[in-house]
Amino acid sequence: MRIDDKSAEMATQAKVPKAEGKNNHDNVDEQADKEQQEAIEQIDEVQNEIDRLNEQASEEILKVEQKFNKSRQPFFQKRSDLIAKIPNFWFTAFVNHPQISALLTEEDEETLQYLTKVEVQEFEDIKSGYKINFNFDSNPYFENEVISKEFHLNDTGEPSSKSTTIKWKPGKDLTITSSTPSKGGRKRNHDEGEQETFFNWFCDHADAGADELGEVIKDDIWPNPLQYYLASEIDEDTGGDLGEEDDLDEEGVDDEEGDEDIDGEDEDLGEDDEGGDEDEG
Repeated sequence: MRIDDKSAEMATQAKVPKAEGKNNHDNVDEQADKEQQEAIEQIDEVQNEIDRLNEQASEEILKVEQKFNKSRQPFFQKRSDLIAKIPNFWFTAFVNHPQISALLTEEDEETLQYLTKVEVQEFEDIKSGYKINFNFDSNPYFENEVISKEFHLNDTGEPSSKSTTIKWKPGKDLTITSSTPSKGGRKRNHDEGEQETFFNWFCDHADAGADELGEVIKDDIWPNPLQYYLASEIDEDTGGDLGEEDDLDEEGVDDEEGDEDIDGEDEDLGEDDEGGDEDEG
């Protein structure tokens, strides 16, 4: 009995270290989890500070942008006065812009030749939206002298847009399908009864937050319309240079061919002379 009791006691003692090892492992895991949780909470606190600084930076950047937006206005006005001296300036700039020109039909282009002025007006606080004004001379298509489209962001950041109602003259509404083919001899329609035209943009308010055409005019054309007005002239100059290079290349080829012909003639003459010498011998 004593031997059995001693064996049992030894077996129990042998199991104790395993239990202690498991407890130690659990304690390590708990400590690691605790440290990880503390690190997450500290990261969250630091991130809140970063977000606070970002928000503060946005406010300061907005103040600077508002200040310089006011400073730019006299220069925009001076630029508009100078542009008014150039016929079809805005029409040319639009036609030369790759994204806008892709939207224009022949009738659009005819109508835009009456476009005299384009103006982008950012609202005073800038962040709440902007307005694009299109000024037209008297034309056979509509009565409006000015057609506008506005983009707004409300306090919750939800976008919306609105625009001037175009007063089309009888039989001149470009947004309605007609039998007149568009550019390329095709009649291109978005929906039945609706003609594809640049002017559909004024009555499209489905997704004001993703209005690509408005953003292109505001952020690409308006800051520097001159680059698009001159685009065709730059292309012509470049094309002319390339043409001259091609002519030079062709002349070079002709010269090389001429040299080869002369060399060939010299060889023939040389052979004839040798043949003559042999006959005399």
